[in-house]
Amino acid sequence: MVIDSQPRQALVRRFTGLARSTPGRLSLIVVVLVVASLASGWLTTWSVNRQERALEDLATRSEPLAHAAQEVYRALQDADATAASAFLSGGLEPSQLRERYEKDIAQAQAALSVATASSPDLTATLAAQLPVYTGLIETARSNNRQGFPVGAAYLREASGLMRTQLLPAAQELYRAETDRVARAQDEANFPVVPVLVALAFVIGLVLIQRYLTRKTNRLLNVGLLVATGAAAVSLLWVTTVSVLVMNDVADSRDASEKVDVLAQARIATLTARGEETLTLVARGAGQSYEKNFVEVSERLEGLLERAKALESTEAVDQAMREFRQWQQVHQRIREADDAGQYNDAVALIGNPHFDSLDQSLVRSIGEARQDFSDEVAVARSSLAGTAVGVLVLALISAAGSTMGLWQRLKEYR
Repeated sequence: MVIDSQPRQALVRRFTGLARSTPGRLSLIVVVLVVASLASGWLTTWSVNRQERALEDLATRSEPLAHAAQEVYRALQDADATAASAFLSGGLEPSQLRERYEKDIAQAQAALSVATASSPDLTATLAAQLPVYTGLIETARSNNRQGFPVGAAYLREASGLMRTQLLPAAQELYRAETDRVARAQDEANFPVVPVLVALAFVIGLVLIQRYLTRKTNRLLNVGLLVATGAAAVSLLWVTTVSVLVMNDVADSRDASEKVDVLAQARIATLTARGEETLTLVARGAGQSYEKNFVEVSERLEGLLERAKALESTEAVDQAMREFRQWQQVHQRIREADDAGQYNDAVALIGNPHFDSLDQSLVRSIGEARQDFSDEVAVARSSLAGTAVGVLVLALISAAGSTMGLWQRLKEYR
């Protein structure tokens, strides 16, 4: 052990002696500055690349998947409401309702296939139970055509399956995908640590130039001045771009929040429609469906008010007007049904305000999604070339530091 420690002690003494001399200190400063410049450049470049990946994920993956998950829920809800509406017609249902139901099922399956790529576990229940649901609907439809009362029982069983298994699974899928959007937005936020490291490096360069000024009585060192300028430009560039990106991401959060509120409003609209229809299907025994309709309608009104508070647009205002008119028609439906005028109540169920409300919500969702895409696109364009520029400036800073101190080191030879 003694033999091994002697060379080590000699190396320590030599290093200590070197550090006490001016050339030794300058040599150590060169090494530190080069390492710090490259480390700061690498950290900043990594952070910028991370922001770029997060924004790309928002534009090409997270938001489209969230929309697909939303479409699964909407299509299933609308299919259930449409099947109940078709059932009320008795016998052979209207062709437009049948086509709408089949279109909803096809859209749900298409959106489900998109969402399965990212969340296979969450889509397993949907994939397994959707054929069961459609089978029950076909059985109900067949019995209804023949005038068998058992058809209503099959319809209620299908609707129960939709409410207890399919829609909760679709809701879980939608929440998982919207959480993915939120995480991607978090990853694109301001890079605090890299900016602080870059700032510390610039301050370090300034302090080293002051140290050299005192030691050499020279006011400026061209190499270190170039290095400081490159580091300062890099810091200013990244800070400015990150602030712009942060603002765009914040605006995209507002847009995604509005999309979420409007999507919930559309789902609530379809839910209320289903409850309204099932109240009549139950023929006097639909008090629970009517109670659900009232509760969902209150939630829908609150969601529309919230969407209007986030951003009042013509489409949102139109949706609110159609909602109030629908509520008036529903009151007439209840009055006719309660008075025993069942056929009159069924005739009113096809009022146009539901479709107008749904169309207004579709338009509002499309506008909000476009706003989201625009903000993400602007953020991505702000970052263009930043990673390469930061890396080049880091190399310039390292080279400037080396050249500037090398000139001083040659004076001691």
